[in-house]
Amino acid sequence: MHYLITGGCGFIGCNFIRRLFAEEPDAQVTNIDLLTYAGSTDNLADVAEKAGDNYRFIKADIGEAAAMAEVFETNKFDRVINFAAESHVDRSIDNPADFVSSNIVGTANLIELARKHSVPRYVQISTDEVYGSLGDEGFFTEETPIQPSSPYSASKASADLLVLAAFHTFGQDVVITRCSNNYGPHQFPEKLIPLMITKALSDQSLPVYGDGKNVRDWIHVEDHCAGIKAAMEKGKSGEVYNFGASEEWQNIELVKALLKHVGKPETLISYVADRLGHDLRYAIDSSKAKNELGWEPKWTFNDGLKQTVDWYVARAG
Repeated sequence: MHYLITGGCGFIGCNFIRRLFAEEPDAQVTNIDLLTYAGSTDNLADVAEKAGDNYRFIKADIGEAAAMAEVFETNKFDRVINFAAESHVDRSIDNPADFVSSNIVGTANLIELARKHSVPRYVQISTDEVYGSLGDEGFFTEETPIQPSSPYSASKASADLLVLAAFHTFGQDVVITRCSNNYGPHQFPEKLIPLMITKALSDQSLPVYGDGKNVRDWIHVEDHCAGIKAAMEKGKSGEVYNFGASEEWQNIELVKALLKHVGKPETLISYVADRLGHDLRYAIDSSKAKNELGWEPKWTFNDGLKQTVDWYVARAG
């Protein structure tokens, strides 16, 4: 199997490539990444060395149609898996245009080229943020209407609709996955968990938005990658699959737990002005993935958090 993986030098993409080679040592992987601030070839240096000619890296922008066309014209792919995305909400508020280029135009380029070159299956990696905000009760299901709140989530929702349109209009074989907040090794330290760990280790102030009571549902990146692979292999064309681990935490309680893990005082916490359009709560119902794909999360949050903290501590030393 020859896999085209976009955004494979980023957090989730690099963990997926690691899983792919662990389970399919003879797989061929072409990894396209623009190597913006959150992507690094260092994330896969050991994998690339071990895989040899089975792994190829191309630095390119999925938003550039000509560059992508050349990739498809010179290779034959069995699967396209699109991880590439601008993904930070704060950055999307400051500069929405980058998110339109990568998340919408880039997806449009990939889905069209995959169809033109008869790629058997296209997998779009999305987010639960396309659903908007939940109140104190309830869960996102695949039938929940999309109501994005930020330029980031709006761009991801737009990409999802383009992918579903390719299924309905052209009969293209596509699958979409949507996950809750990921954590684990190799995450760029602008996201909540690695940001708080790295700041705490250097005794810096830990900024918490608003009152810290916004709730997020957390999933270990390895569990998410297992879900993506299951959806790629077993998912029904034209379907969406949600992945979450039923680990809901208020942001402030999570920050306190991280401080406890690294042995730092809660006096490091500093409350800052709330994010614009800050969604109150996300929570995923993964029943469809469990019933149709046989997927279950393996990591407990406590074990996953300890592993993640230990990974960053080892690299801070």
